[in-house]
Amino acid sequence: MPETTSTILTWITFIPFIGMVAVLCAPKQNLSLIKGICGIATFIPLVLATQVYFGSFQKGTSEFQLVHFAEWIPLMKINYHVGIDGLSLPLVWLTTLLLFIAIPASESVPRVSKGYYALLMLLEVGILGVFISLDYFLFYVFWEVMLLPMYFLIGIWGGPRREYAAIKFFLYTLAGSVLMLVAVIAMRLDTGTFSIPELVRIGGEGGFTGPALLGMKFTTWVFWFLYVAFAIKIPAFPFHTWLPDAHVEAPTPISVILAGILLKLGGYGLIRACFPIVPDAFTTFAFTLGVIGVIAIVYGAYVALGQSDFKKMVAYSSVSHMGFVLLGMAALTEWGMNGAALQMFNHGTSSAACFLVVGVIYDRAHHRDLNAFGGIAQSMPRYWALSTVAFFASLGLPGMAGFVSEFMTLVGSFQSADTRFQILVLISCVGVVLTAAYILWALQRVFLGPLNEKYKDYKDITAREVFSLAPLLILCILLGVAPFLLLDWMDSSIVQLMRQLGSSI
Repeated sequence: MPETTSTILTWITFIPFIGMVAVLCAPKQNLSLIKGICGIATFIPLVLATQVYFGSFQKGTSEFQLVHFAEWIPLMKINYHVGIDGLSLPLVWLTTLLLFIAIPASESVPRVSKGYYALLMLLEVGILGVFISLDYFLFYVFWEVMLLPMYFLIGIWGGPRREYAAIKFFLYTLAGSVLMLVAVIAMRLDTGTFSIPELVRIGGEGGFTGPALLGMKFTTWVFWFLYVAFAIKIPAFPFHTWLPDAHVEAPTPISVILAGILLKLGGYGLIRACFPIVPDAFTTFAFTLGVIGVIAIVYGAYVALGQSDFKKMVAYSSVSHMGFVLLGMAALTEWGMNGAALQMFNHGTSSAACFLVVGVIYDRAHHRDLNAFGGIAQSMPRYWALSTVAFFASLGLPGMAGFVSEFMTLVGSFQSADTRFQILVLISCVGVVLTAAYILWALQRVFLGPLNEKYKDYKDITAREVFSLAPLLILCILLGVAPFLLLDWMDSSIVQLMRQLGSSI
Protein backbone atom coordinates (compact mmCIF):
# COMPACT_ATOMS: atom_id res chain seq x y z
CA MET A 1 0.00 0.00 0.00
CA PRO A 2 1.57 3.34 -1.04
CA GLU A 3 2.43 5.74 1.74
CA THR A 4 0.88 9.21 1.85
CA THR A 5 3.66 11.82 1.76
CA SER A 6 1.65 14.98 1.12
CA THR A 7 -1.90 16.23 0.60
CA ILE A 8 -0.94 19.30 -1.42
CA LEU A 9 -2.09 17.78 -4.74
CA THR A 10 -5.52 17.19 -3.25
CA TRP A 11 -5.68 20.83 -2.14
CA ILE A 12 -4.56 22.07 -5.57
CA THR A 13 -7.26 19.98 -7.22
CA PHE A 14 -10.20 20.64 -4.91
CA ILE A 15 -9.75 24.30 -3.97
CA PRO A 16 -11.54 25.20 -7.25
CA PHE A 17 -14.36 22.89 -6.13
CA ILE A 18 -14.64 24.89 -2.92
CA GLY A 19 -14.69 27.99 -5.13
CA MET A 20 -17.50 26.47 -7.21
CA VAL A 21 -19.61 25.90 -4.09
CA ALA A 22 -18.96 29.47 -2.96
CA VAL A 23 -19.96 30.79 -6.38
CA LEU A 24 -23.23 28.83 -6.31
CA CYS A 25 -24.00 30.29 -2.88
CA ALA A 26 -23.27 33.88 -3.97
CA PRO A 27 -26.12 36.15 -5.17
CA LYS A 28 -26.38 35.85 -8.93
CA GLN A 29 -26.62 39.60 -9.49
CA ASN A 30 -23.28 40.24 -7.75
CA LEU A 31 -20.91 39.27 -10.58
CA SER A 32 -18.04 41.24 -9.05
CA LEU A 33 -18.14 39.02 -5.96
CA ILE A 34 -18.39 35.90 -8.11
CA LYS A 35 -15.38 36.93 -10.20
CA GLY A 36 -13.45 37.69 -7.02
CA ILE A 37 -14.21 34.24 -5.63
CA CYS A 38 -13.08 32.59 -8.87
CA GLY A 39 -9.95 34.70 -8.96
CA ILE A 40 -9.00 33.54 -5.46
CA ALA A 41 -10.02 29.92 -6.16
CA THR A 42 -7.75 29.79 -9.23
CA PHE A 43 -4.90 31.91 -7.85
CA ILE A 44 -4.30 29.73 -4.77
CA PRO A 45 -3.80 26.52 -6.84
CA LEU A 46 -1.43 28.46 -9.13
CA VAL A 47 0.63 29.57 -6.12
CA LEU A 48 0.66 26.05 -4.66
CA ALA A 49 1.59 24.50 -8.01
CA THR A 50 4.42 27.01 -8.42
CA GLN A 51 5.69 26.17 -4.94
CA VAL A 52 5.61 22.47 -5.84
CA TYR A 53 7.42 23.10 -9.14
CA PHE A 54 10.28 25.10 -7.67
CA GLY A 55 10.24 23.80 -4.10
CA SER A 56 8.69 20.47 -3.10
CA PHE A 57 9.38 18.53 -6.29
CA GLN A 58 12.73 16.74 -6.44
CA LYS A 59 14.41 16.57 -9.83
CA GLY A 60 16.54 13.59 -10.84
CA THR A 61 14.07 10.85 -9.87
CA SER A 62 11.34 9.10 -11.81
CA GLU A 63 9.41 8.09 -8.68
CA PHE A 64 5.95 9.51 -8.09
CA GLN A 65 6.10 12.29 -5.54
CA LEU A 66 3.68 14.05 -3.17
CA VAL A 67 1.62 10.87 -3.08
CA HIS A 68 -1.76 10.88 -1.35
CA PHE A 69 -3.27 7.42 -0.86
CA ALA A 70 -6.55 6.46 0.81
CA GLU A 71 -8.92 3.54 0.38
CA TRP A 72 -12.04 4.66 -1.44
CA ILE A 73 -14.14 1.61 -2.33
CA PRO A 74 -12.31 -1.31 -0.63
CA LEU A 75 -14.72 -3.96 -1.90
CA MET A 76 -13.71 -3.16 -5.49
CA LYS A 77 -10.09 -2.28 -4.63
CA ILE A 78 -10.64 1.28 -5.83
CA ASN A 79 -8.43 3.82 -4.12
CA TYR A 80 -7.91 7.55 -4.01
CA HIS A 81 -4.30 7.41 -5.23
CA VAL A 82 -2.70 10.57 -6.61
CA GLY A 83 0.86 11.70 -7.26
CA ILE A 84 3.03 13.48 -9.82
CA ASP A 85 6.27 12.96 -11.68
CA GLY A 86 8.23 15.00 -14.22
CA LEU A 87 5.65 14.32 -16.94
CA SER A 88 2.57 15.46 -15.05
CA LEU A 89 4.02 18.34 -13.00
CA PRO A 90 4.41 20.85 -15.91
CA LEU A 91 0.89 20.12 -17.12
CA VAL A 92 -0.55 20.59 -13.63
CA TRP A 93 1.17 23.97 -13.42
CA LEU A 94 0.00 24.97 -16.92
CA THR A 95 -3.59 24.05 -16.00
CA THR A 96 -3.58 26.30 -12.96
CA LEU A 97 -2.11 29.16 -15.02
CA LEU A 98 -4.63 28.90 -17.87
CA LEU A 99 -7.62 28.67 -15.53
CA PHE A 100 -6.38 31.73 -13.63
CA ILE A 101 -6.00 33.60 -16.94
CA ALA A 102 -9.49 32.51 -18.02
CA ILE A 103 -11.16 34.56 -15.27
CA PRO A 104 -10.19 38.06 -16.54
CA ALA A 105 -10.49 36.82 -20.14
CA SER A 106 -14.14 35.96 -19.43
CA GLU A 107 -15.04 39.66 -19.15
CA SER A 108 -15.87 39.66 -22.85
CA VAL A 109 -18.16 36.60 -22.78
CA PRO A 110 -21.78 37.57 -23.54
CA ARG A 111 -24.58 36.51 -21.19
CA VAL A 112 -22.03 35.47 -18.58
CA SER A 113 -23.54 34.33 -15.28
CA LYS A 114 -22.57 32.59 -12.09
CA GLY A 115 -23.36 29.25 -13.76
CA TYR A 116 -20.56 29.96 -16.23
CA TYR A 117 -18.03 30.59 -13.48
CA ALA A 118 -19.18 27.57 -11.47
CA LEU A 119 -18.68 25.32 -14.48
CA LEU A 120 -15.26 26.84 -15.06
CA MET A 121 -14.25 25.85 -11.52
CA LEU A 122 -15.57 22.31 -11.98
CA LEU A 123 -13.67 22.04 -15.26
CA GLU A 124 -10.41 22.82 -13.44
CA VAL A 125 -11.11 20.08 -10.92
CA GLY A 126 -11.62 17.52 -13.70
CA ILE A 127 -8.50 18.49 -15.63
CA LEU A 128 -6.21 18.54 -12.59
CA GLY A 129 -7.65 15.25 -11.37
CA VAL A 130 -6.71 13.50 -14.60
CA PHE A 131 -3.11 14.70 -14.39
CA ILE A 132 -2.57 13.51 -10.81
CA SER A 133 -4.55 10.23 -10.81
CA LEU A 134 -2.62 6.99 -10.31
CA ASP A 135 -5.73 4.81 -10.05
CA TYR A 136 -7.42 4.09 -13.39
CA PHE A 137 -10.94 4.24 -11.93
CA LEU A 138 -10.17 7.63 -10.39
CA PHE A 139 -8.59 8.69 -13.69
CA TYR A 140 -11.80 7.76 -15.51
CA VAL A 141 -14.02 9.59 -13.01
CA PHE A 142 -12.06 12.82 -13.43
CA TRP A 143 -12.07 12.31 -17.22
CA GLU A 144 -15.86 12.25 -17.17
CA VAL A 145 -16.12 15.16 -14.73
CA MET A 146 -14.18 17.24 -17.25
CA LEU A 147 -16.58 16.39 -20.09
CA LEU A 148 -19.81 17.89 -18.77
CA PRO A 149 -18.62 21.44 -17.92
CA MET A 150 -17.04 21.84 -21.36
CA TYR A 151 -20.25 20.65 -23.01
CA PHE A 152 -22.33 23.29 -21.22
CA LEU A 153 -19.74 26.06 -21.55
CA ILE A 154 -19.79 25.64 -25.32
CA GLY A 155 -23.50 24.84 -25.64
CA ILE A 156 -24.77 27.78 -23.56
CA TRP A 157 -22.20 30.55 -23.98
CA GLY A 158 -20.90 29.73 -27.46
CA GLY A 159 -21.61 31.18 -30.90
CA PRO A 160 -24.59 30.77 -33.27
CA ARG A 161 -23.97 27.03 -33.87
CA ARG A 162 -23.08 26.30 -30.26
CA GLU A 163 -25.56 23.44 -29.76
CA TYR A 164 -24.23 21.56 -32.79
CA ALA A 165 -20.61 22.05 -31.73
CA ALA A 166 -21.30 21.05 -28.13
CA ILE A 167 -23.18 17.90 -29.08
CA LYS A 168 -20.47 16.91 -31.55
CA PHE A 169 -17.79 17.42 -28.89
CA PHE A 170 -19.82 15.42 -26.38
CA LEU A 171 -20.51 12.48 -28.69
CA TYR A 172 -16.90 12.16 -29.84
CA THR A 173 -15.54 12.32 -26.32
CA LEU A 174 -18.22 10.00 -24.95
CA ALA A 175 -17.44 7.42 -27.62
CA GLY A 176 -13.81 7.48 -26.55
CA SER A 177 -14.81 7.27 -22.89
CA VAL A 178 -16.84 4.11 -23.54
CA LEU A 179 -13.86 2.45 -25.21
CA MET A 180 -11.64 3.48 -22.31
CA LEU A 181 -14.11 2.09 -19.78
CA VAL A 182 -14.30 -1.28 -21.56
CA ALA A 183 -10.49 -1.53 -21.63
CA VAL A 184 -10.16 -0.51 -17.97
CA ILE A 185 -12.77 -3.04 -16.82
CA ALA A 186 -11.08 -5.77 -18.89
CA MET A 187 -7.70 -5.03 -17.31
CA ARG A 188 -9.25 -4.99 -13.84
CA LEU A 189 -10.89 -8.39 -14.39
CA ASP A 190 -7.61 -9.77 -15.72
CA THR A 191 -5.27 -8.39 -13.04
CA GLY A 192 -7.45 -7.51 -10.05
CA THR A 193 -6.16 -3.93 -9.84
CA PHE A 194 -6.94 -0.42 -11.05
CA SER A 195 -3.51 0.90 -10.02
CA ILE A 196 -1.80 2.48 -13.04
CA PRO A 197 1.77 1.85 -11.74
CA GLU A 198 0.84 -1.77 -11.05
CA LEU A 199 -0.73 -2.19 -14.50
CA VAL A 200 2.46 -0.75 -16.03
CA ARG A 201 4.50 -3.33 -14.11
CA ILE A 202 2.25 -6.19 -15.19
CA GLY A 203 2.25 -5.03 -18.79
CA GLY A 204 6.04 -4.74 -18.83
CA GLU A 205 6.36 -8.30 -17.56
CA GLY A 206 3.88 -9.63 -20.14
CA GLY A 207 1.47 -10.59 -17.40
CA PHE A 208 -1.86 -9.96 -19.15
CA THR A 209 -3.78 -13.16 -19.88
CA GLY A 210 -7.17 -11.78 -20.91
CA PRO A 211 -9.29 -13.04 -23.82
CA ALA A 212 -8.86 -12.21 -27.49
CA LEU A 213 -11.44 -10.05 -29.26
CA LEU A 214 -12.28 -10.13 -32.98
CA GLY A 215 -9.13 -12.11 -33.66
CA MET A 216 -6.89 -9.65 -31.76
CA LYS A 217 -5.04 -10.76 -28.66
CA PHE A 218 -5.88 -9.07 -25.37
CA THR A 219 -3.10 -6.48 -25.31
CA THR A 220 -3.73 -5.52 -28.93
CA TRP A 221 -7.40 -4.68 -28.59
CA VAL A 222 -6.84 -3.00 -25.22
CA PHE A 223 -4.16 -0.86 -26.87
CA TRP A 224 -6.44 0.24 -29.70
CA PHE A 225 -9.40 0.94 -27.39
CA LEU A 226 -7.22 3.15 -25.20
CA TYR A 227 -5.49 4.74 -28.18
CA VAL A 228 -8.76 5.80 -29.81
CA ALA A 229 -10.05 7.17 -26.49
CA PHE A 230 -7.00 9.40 -26.11
CA ALA A 231 -6.54 10.12 -29.84
CA ILE A 232 -10.02 11.69 -29.96
CA LYS A 233 -8.90 14.18 -27.33
CA ILE A 234 -5.53 15.02 -28.99
CA PRO A 235 -7.26 15.09 -31.60
CA ALA A 236 -5.40 12.78 -33.97
CA PHE A 237 -6.46 12.25 -37.57
CA PRO A 238 -9.14 11.10 -38.42
CA PHE A 239 -10.82 11.86 -35.06
CA HIS A 240 -10.20 15.60 -35.31
CA THR A 241 -13.39 16.87 -36.94
CA TRP A 242 -15.04 17.94 -33.66
CA LEU A 243 -12.23 20.39 -32.89
CA PRO A 244 -12.76 23.20 -35.47
CA ASP A 245 -16.48 23.39 -34.69
CA ALA A 246 -15.88 23.44 -30.94
CA HIS A 247 -13.20 26.13 -31.22
CA VAL A 248 -15.16 28.39 -33.56
CA GLU A 249 -18.30 28.31 -31.41
CA ALA A 250 -16.67 28.36 -27.96
CA PRO A 251 -16.14 31.72 -26.21
CA THR A 252 -12.52 32.90 -26.19
CA PRO A 253 -11.51 31.74 -22.67
CA ILE A 254 -13.00 28.30 -23.33
CA SER A 255 -11.05 28.03 -26.60
CA VAL A 256 -7.94 28.95 -24.60
CA ILE A 257 -8.56 26.11 -22.16
CA LEU A 258 -9.58 23.70 -24.90
CA ALA A 259 -6.44 24.24 -26.99
CA GLY A 260 -4.10 25.04 -24.15
CA ILE A 261 -4.74 22.07 -21.90
CA LEU A 262 -7.67 19.80 -22.88
CA LEU A 263 -5.91 18.56 -26.01
CA LYS A 264 -2.89 17.68 -23.85
CA LEU A 265 -5.02 15.24 -21.87
CA GLY A 266 -4.96 12.97 -24.90
CA GLY A 267 -1.19 13.04 -25.25
CA TYR A 268 -0.72 12.66 -21.51
CA GLY A 269 -3.13 9.72 -21.42
CA LEU A 270 -1.08 7.93 -24.07
CA ILE A 271 2.24 8.25 -22.25
CA ARG A 272 0.80 7.66 -18.76
CA ALA A 273 -2.03 5.18 -19.17
CA CYS A 274 -1.71 3.47 -22.56
CA PHE A 275 1.74 2.95 -24.09
CA PRO A 276 3.60 1.74 -20.95
CA ILE A 277 0.72 -0.58 -19.96
CA VAL A 278 0.75 -2.44 -23.30
CA PRO A 279 4.31 -1.78 -24.55
CA ASP A 280 4.38 -4.78 -26.86
CA ALA A 281 1.35 -3.54 -28.79
CA PHE A 282 2.72 -0.01 -28.88
CA THR A 283 6.06 -1.07 -30.38
CA THR A 284 4.23 -3.23 -32.92
CA PHE A 285 2.12 -0.34 -34.18
CA ALA A 286 4.56 2.53 -33.54
CA PHE A 287 5.19 3.22 -37.21
CA THR A 288 1.44 3.33 -37.89
CA LEU A 289 1.09 5.97 -35.19
CA GLY A 290 4.01 7.87 -36.71
CA VAL A 291 2.22 7.91 -40.06
CA ILE A 292 -0.95 9.21 -38.39
CA GLY A 293 1.10 11.95 -36.72
CA VAL A 294 2.63 13.03 -40.03
CA ILE A 295 -0.77 13.07 -41.74
CA ALA A 296 -2.00 15.40 -38.99
CA ILE A 297 1.05 17.68 -39.38
CA VAL A 298 0.66 18.13 -43.12
CA TYR A 299 -3.12 17.92 -43.39
CA GLY A 300 -3.76 20.31 -40.50
CA ALA A 301 -1.35 22.90 -41.91
CA TYR A 302 -2.75 22.56 -45.44
CA VAL A 303 -6.35 23.02 -44.31
CA ALA A 304 -5.34 25.95 -42.08
CA LEU A 305 -3.85 27.61 -45.16
CA GLY A 306 -7.26 27.57 -46.84
CA GLN A 307 -9.22 29.14 -43.98
CA SER A 308 -10.66 32.65 -44.04
CA ASP A 309 -12.01 32.39 -40.47
CA PHE A 310 -9.24 33.55 -38.13
CA LYS A 311 -10.29 31.22 -35.31
CA LYS A 312 -10.77 28.18 -37.52
CA MET A 313 -7.27 28.71 -38.90
CA VAL A 314 -5.85 28.56 -35.38
CA ALA A 315 -7.99 25.49 -34.65
CA TYR A 316 -6.57 23.55 -37.61
CA SER A 317 -3.09 24.67 -36.63
CA SER A 318 -3.63 22.75 -33.36
CA VAL A 319 -4.32 19.58 -35.34
CA SER A 320 -1.01 20.11 -37.13
CA HIS A 321 1.08 20.96 -34.07
CA MET A 322 -0.29 18.07 -32.00
CA GLY A 323 0.78 15.74 -34.81
CA PHE A 324 4.36 16.37 -33.67
CA VAL A 325 3.44 14.94 -30.27
CA LEU A 326 2.29 11.64 -31.79
CA LEU A 327 5.27 11.47 -34.16
CA GLY A 328 7.79 12.06 -31.35
CA MET A 329 6.22 9.41 -29.14
CA ALA A 330 6.05 6.85 -31.93
CA ALA A 331 9.75 7.25 -32.80
CA LEU A 332 10.67 5.60 -29.48
CA THR A 333 13.82 7.65 -28.93
CA GLU A 334 14.73 9.78 -25.94
CA TRP A 335 14.96 12.95 -28.05
CA GLY A 336 11.63 12.20 -29.71
CA MET A 337 9.84 11.51 -26.43
CA ASN A 338 11.34 14.61 -24.78
CA GLY A 339 10.31 16.65 -27.81
CA ALA A 340 6.76 15.29 -27.65
CA ALA A 341 6.41 16.06 -23.94
CA LEU A 342 7.91 19.52 -24.45
CA GLN A 343 5.63 20.16 -27.43
CA MET A 344 2.56 19.47 -25.32
CA PHE A 345 3.51 22.25 -22.92
CA ASN A 346 4.78 24.67 -25.58
CA HIS A 347 1.72 24.26 -27.76
CA GLY A 348 -0.38 24.87 -24.67
CA THR A 349 1.15 28.33 -24.29
CA SER A 350 1.35 29.39 -27.95
CA SER A 351 -2.09 28.13 -29.00
CA ALA A 352 -3.72 29.71 -25.94
CA ALA A 353 -1.99 32.99 -26.79
CA CYS A 354 -3.19 32.82 -30.41
CA PHE A 355 -6.80 32.30 -29.34
CA LEU A 356 -6.57 35.27 -26.98
CA VAL A 357 -5.23 37.34 -29.89
CA VAL A 358 -8.19 36.32 -32.05
CA GLY A 359 -10.56 37.12 -29.20
CA VAL A 360 -9.22 40.68 -28.90
CA ILE A 361 -10.01 41.61 -32.50
CA TYR A 362 -13.32 39.70 -32.49
CA ASP A 363 -14.52 41.70 -29.48
CA ARG A 364 -14.08 44.87 -31.55
CA ALA A 365 -14.98 43.80 -35.09
CA HIS A 366 -17.54 41.07 -34.21
CA HIS A 367 -16.30 38.94 -37.08
CA ARG A 368 -13.23 36.79 -37.83
CA ASP A 369 -13.00 37.12 -41.62
CA LEU A 370 -9.28 37.40 -42.42
CA ASN A 371 -10.02 38.94 -45.81
CA ALA A 372 -12.07 41.77 -44.27
CA PHE A 373 -9.30 43.23 -42.12
CA GLY A 374 -6.20 45.11 -43.28
CA GLY A 375 -3.67 47.57 -41.89
CA ILE A 376 -4.75 47.17 -38.27
CA ALA A 377 -1.13 47.59 -37.16
CA GLN A 378 -1.60 51.31 -37.76
CA SER A 379 -4.54 51.70 -35.38
CA MET A 380 -3.53 49.01 -32.83
CA PRO A 381 0.29 48.95 -32.72
CA ARG A 382 0.61 47.27 -29.30
CA TYR A 383 -1.87 44.59 -30.31
CA TRP A 384 0.11 44.03 -33.51
CA ALA A 385 3.37 43.59 -31.60
CA LEU A 386 1.94 41.08 -29.13
CA SER A 387 0.09 39.19 -31.87
CA THR A 388 3.28 38.85 -33.88
CA VAL A 389 5.06 37.28 -30.90
CA ALA A 390 2.18 34.84 -30.37
CA PHE A 391 2.01 33.70 -33.98
CA PHE A 392 5.77 33.50 -34.42
CA ALA A 393 5.84 31.26 -31.35
CA SER A 394 3.22 29.06 -33.02
CA LEU A 395 5.24 29.11 -36.24
CA GLY A 396 8.28 27.72 -34.39
CA LEU A 397 10.63 30.63 -34.94
CA PRO A 398 14.17 29.87 -33.68
CA GLY A 399 14.60 31.35 -30.22
CA MET A 400 11.01 30.58 -29.25
CA ALA A 401 9.63 27.57 -27.43
CA GLY A 402 7.90 25.88 -30.36
CA PHE A 403 11.14 25.65 -32.30
CA VAL A 404 12.90 23.67 -29.56
CA SER A 405 10.18 21.05 -29.17
CA GLU A 406 9.58 20.57 -32.90
CA PHE A 407 13.32 20.40 -33.57
CA MET A 408 13.78 17.75 -30.87
CA THR A 409 10.83 15.78 -32.21
CA LEU A 410 12.15 15.76 -35.77
CA VAL A 411 15.73 14.90 -34.75
CA GLY A 412 14.50 12.18 -32.40
CA SER A 413 12.29 10.73 -35.13
CA PHE A 414 15.18 10.77 -37.60
CA GLN A 415 17.26 8.81 -35.05
CA SER A 416 14.64 6.07 -34.73
CA ALA A 417 15.80 2.47 -35.11
CA ASP A 418 13.06 2.14 -37.73
CA THR A 419 14.62 3.89 -40.72
CA ARG A 420 11.18 4.47 -42.24
CA PHE A 421 10.82 7.33 -39.75
CA GLN A 422 13.41 9.26 -41.76
CA ILE A 423 10.92 9.41 -44.62
CA LEU A 424 8.24 10.61 -42.20
CA VAL A 425 10.55 13.40 -41.02
CA LEU A 426 11.06 14.59 -44.59
CA ILE A 427 7.30 14.62 -45.20
CA SER A 428 6.80 16.52 -41.93
CA CYS A 429 8.98 19.31 -43.26
CA VAL A 430 6.22 20.05 -45.78
CA GLY A 431 3.97 20.80 -42.82
CA VAL A 432 6.60 23.15 -41.38
CA VAL A 433 6.67 25.13 -44.63
CA LEU A 434 2.87 25.24 -44.83
CA THR A 435 2.74 26.46 -41.23
CA ALA A 436 4.97 29.41 -42.10
CA ALA A 437 2.78 30.12 -45.13
CA TYR A 438 -0.59 30.27 -43.37
CA ILE A 439 0.71 32.25 -40.39
CA LEU A 440 2.57 34.85 -42.44
CA TRP A 441 -0.35 35.20 -44.84
CA ALA A 442 -2.76 35.69 -41.94
CA LEU A 443 -0.54 38.36 -40.37
CA GLN A 444 -0.30 40.12 -43.72
CA ARG A 445 -4.06 40.18 -44.25
CA VAL A 446 -4.87 41.38 -40.73
CA PHE A 447 -2.10 43.83 -39.88
CA LEU A 448 -0.27 44.98 -43.01
CA GLY A 449 -1.21 46.97 -46.10
CA PRO A 450 -3.54 49.98 -46.26
CA LEU A 451 -5.66 50.58 -43.19
CA ASN A 452 -9.28 49.59 -43.62
CA GLU A 453 -11.18 52.74 -42.65
CA LYS A 454 -13.72 50.74 -40.63
CA TYR A 455 -11.02 49.92 -38.10
CA LYS A 456 -9.19 53.24 -37.79
CA ASP A 457 -10.82 54.16 -34.46
CA TYR A 458 -10.40 50.79 -32.78
CA LYS A 459 -9.06 50.94 -29.24
CA ASP A 460 -5.67 49.28 -28.81
CA ILE A 461 -5.28 46.23 -26.58
CA THR A 462 -6.34 46.97 -23.00
CA ALA A 463 -4.55 46.31 -19.71
CA ARG A 464 -6.94 43.45 -18.92
CA GLU A 465 -6.23 41.79 -22.25
CA VAL A 466 -2.48 42.25 -21.80
CA PHE A 467 -2.74 40.73 -18.31
CA SER A 468 -4.19 37.54 -19.82
CA LEU A 469 -1.82 37.39 -22.77
CA ALA A 470 1.53 38.48 -21.30
CA PRO A 471 2.30 35.38 -19.14
CA LEU A 472 1.88 33.10 -22.14
CA LEU A 473 4.11 35.22 -24.37
CA ILE A 474 6.77 35.36 -21.66
CA LEU A 475 6.73 31.56 -21.47
CA CYS A 476 6.96 31.28 -25.27
CA ILE A 477 10.18 33.33 -25.21
CA LEU A 478 11.62 32.02 -21.94
CA LEU A 479 11.31 28.35 -22.88
CA GLY A 480 12.78 29.11 -26.29
CA VAL A 481 16.06 30.24 -24.71
CA ALA A 482 15.92 28.16 -21.51
CA PRO A 483 14.12 24.86 -22.30
CA PHE A 484 15.97 23.25 -19.39
CA LEU A 485 13.29 24.82 -17.17
CA LEU A 486 11.10 21.97 -18.41
CA LEU A 487 13.57 19.37 -19.63
CA ASP A 488 15.46 19.10 -16.34
CA TRP A 489 12.21 18.27 -14.57
CA MET A 490 11.00 15.78 -17.21
CA ASP A 491 14.21 13.93 -18.09
CA SER A 492 14.21 11.24 -15.38
CA SER A 493 10.57 10.38 -16.04
CA ILE A 494 11.22 10.22 -19.79
CA VAL A 495 14.16 7.84 -19.28
CA GLN A 496 12.02 5.62 -17.07
CA LEU A 497 9.20 5.70 -19.64
CA MET A 498 11.62 4.65 -22.37
CA ARG A 499 12.72 1.68 -20.27
CA GLN A 500 9.08 0.68 -19.73
CA LEU A 501 8.55 0.81 -23.49
CA GLY A 502 11.45 -1.55 -24.08
CA SER A 503 14.00 1.00 -25.31
CA SER A 504 17.68 0.13 -25.06
CA ILE A 505 18.61 3.32 -23.17
